[in-house]
Amino acid sequence: MMLSRLNLIVITLWVGALWATGVSAYLIFDTLQDKQLAGSLAGKLLTIVNYIGMTSGLYLLMQRLLDYGTGALKQSFFWAVFAMLLLVLAGHFGIQPLLAQLKTDALPNDVMQSIFADRFRTWHGVVSVAYLVECLLGFVLVLKAR
Repeated sequence: MMLSRLNLIVITLWVGALWATGVSAYLIFDTLQDKQLAGSLAGKLLTIVNYIGMTSGLYLLMQRLLDYGTGALKQSFFWAVFAMLLLVLAGHFGIQPLLAQLKTDALPNDVMQSIFADRFRTWHGVVSVAYLVECLLGFVLVLKAR
C-alpha cells in the first residue's frame, strides 16, 4: 500500500514537473526581453526536470519489475516509463550538450546571430518535440498508474 502511494507521488512529481517547466519556459521567453537570459533560466529548469525524470524513471521501472517480474514487460505503463526515460537521457546527455557546444562555438556572438543559428534551431526543434512526446507519455503514466 505504501509503495503504491509512493509510486503515485513519483509519477505526480515527474509529470507535474514536466508540464510546469513547459509552461514556465514559455512564460520566461514571453516575458524576458533578454533571450539569452531566458534560455539560461529555461535550461536550468530543464536540467532539474531531467534529474527528476532520470530518478523517477529508474525508480518506477525497478518498482514495476519487482512487483510484476517479467510480466511488467507486457504493460503499457512500463514501456511509457521506459520511453520517457530514454527521451530524458537522449535530451540530457545527447542534445543538450550539443546545443551548449553550439552556443560556445558562436561566442562572442549570440548563437542565433551566428553561422550556427540554423543548426541550433534544428536541434532545439528536435529536443522540443522530444519534450512534447515525453509530456504526452506522462498522460499515459497518470492514466495507467493504478
